[in-house]
Amino acid sequence: MIVVRIAMDVIPDKQKEMVQTLLSMIGSMKKGAGCLSYTLFSNTEDKNLLNLLGEWETRKDLDNHLISEIFSIFLGTKSLLKKPHGIHVYTVIKSEGMEAVNNARRKENDSAVAPVT
Repeated sequence: MIVVRIAMDVIPDKQKEMVQTLLSMIGSMKKGAGCLSYTLFSNTEDKNLLNLLGEWETRKDLDNHLISEIFSIFLGTKSLLKKPHGIHVYTVIKSEGMEAVNNARRKENDSAVAPVT
């Protein structure tokens, strides 16, 4: 799986325009081949700090998205930002779910029990 995180520091008086633009685009982005998810997040302390998080089946799927018309339109939102988009691509080799939490908690509980002497 490939994950792309796009950080955006929006000009304060352009925040509403940026959010509306992104929300109108996400539906089309999600329909791209190999797209597992595409989600917009807002910082709880500063509404002008936004993140887009996309998950893709393969790097080829992501590359096709990055050269798509909808992504070109997205890149045009740079005029609404204080600084350029912060784009980060991560290749996920292994993914774990709740079993990771259960295993960690089990290990913590096992080590918390003092040996009886």
